[in-house]
Formats: sequence, structure tokens, C-alpha cells
Amino acid sequence: MLDHLTENADLWVQGLQNTVSLTILGFVLGFFVAVSLAAARLSKHRFLSRLAYGYIYLVRGTPLLVQIFIIYYGLGQFHKEFKALGLWWFFRDAYYCGLLAFTLNSAAYQAEILRGGILAIPKGTIEAGLAMGLHRFQRFRLLILPITVARMLPAFGNELVLLLKASALVSVITVRDVMGQARYLFGETFDLSVFYIAAANYLLVVLVIEALWRWMEGRNVWLQTKG
Repeated sequence: MLDHLTENADLWVQGLQNTVSLTILGFVLGFFVAVSLAAARLSKHRFLSRLAYGYIYLVRGTPLLVQIFIIYYGLGQFHKEFKALGLWWFFRDAYYCGLLAFTLNSAAYQAEILRGGILAIPKGTIEAGLAMGLHRFQRFRLLILPITVARMLPAFGNELVLLLKASALVSVITVRDVMGQARYLFGETFDLSVFYIAAANYLLVVLVIEALWRWMEGRNVWLQTKG
């Protein structure tokens, strides 16, 4: 096993970089989409609310692997149209297709986290914003969203870890992430130890995420206490 790790260190580093970048970018981009989805879900406009609910229900109700296949193989059938629009460079690349799938998938889960957090905010907070003369967007941006994110940090941390573990699915569309490198090396050597190395890589990243999130949660509690 050590031979695979040392002799193919460049492959493992590349795979780890792809895994981490896909996970973090998918999570961060998904958060920005989730903010709009949560706002639409809570909107008084029935059409927007139902549209957001339909998207969230569809994404959460179908496997991520199916979504990856639809984006990579399904949209790939429209290569002429994408070429005409100048977007084929994006949809022909497995990495970008995987990133898009992660973004859209994570957005649905994060939107529900945000919605739950927003609904739990005391009415007094909103009334305080009104007393300060803040209009609706300012109340959302300056009061509601920061409080919601701070309160829901553990849930966001769980979503990030789940997205990291789900990132192994992009290996089936030829992305050379950690799992992709393990599958490649296994095809070359038929040595199962490469999957132990892959598992250790995922575990290492999870430990880093958990340590970072514990620090953020502790920092958040300290700020609330000082406040």
C-alpha cells in the first residue's frame, strides 16, 4: 500500500485537489443559489414559492448520480446548441459538469436548512429591523441571513461532509478525483489497497472539515457571549 502512495503521489495529490475543489466550490456556489431558493420558498408570491418547492422536491427526491448523468450525458446531446451559444467548453468537461451537479444538488439541501433557520428567528428581531428603518432586503441581508447562518452552522457542516463523500460519484464520468485515481490504479494493478488509500484521503479531509467547523462554532458561541 505504501508503494502505491509513494510511487503515485502526484496522482493522489491531483485527485485530492479535484475532490476538495469540487466539494468546496459546489458547497459555496450552492449556498448562493440556496439563498435565492429559500427566499422564493418563503415568498408570499404563490408561484415563486411553488416553483422553489418543486425544484427542491425534485432534487432531493432523485439520486445525485442520476443528476450527474443527466447533466453530463443528457445535456451533452445538445452540443450543437451549446457550441452556438459558446457554452460547449463548459458542458464537454466532466469536471465542470460535476461541479454544476454538486452546486444544484447542494443548493436544494442548503435552501431547506436556511428556510428552517429563518422560520425559527424570533419576531422581535424583525421588529427591531423595522424600528431601525431597514427595508425588507436590508433586514434579510443584515439581520436574518447572518443570524440564520450562525444558528445553522452544524447543519451546514453536515451538508459539507455529505457532499464530500458524495463527490466520489464524479469518478463515473471520468473525473480524476480521489476515487477516480483509485479506480484508475486498480485497473492498472488490481490491488485493492488503493481503495484503502482513497478512504484515508476522504477521512483526512473530513477530519479537517470537522476541526474547522468546531472552531467556527466555538468562535460563534464566544461572539454571542461577548455580545
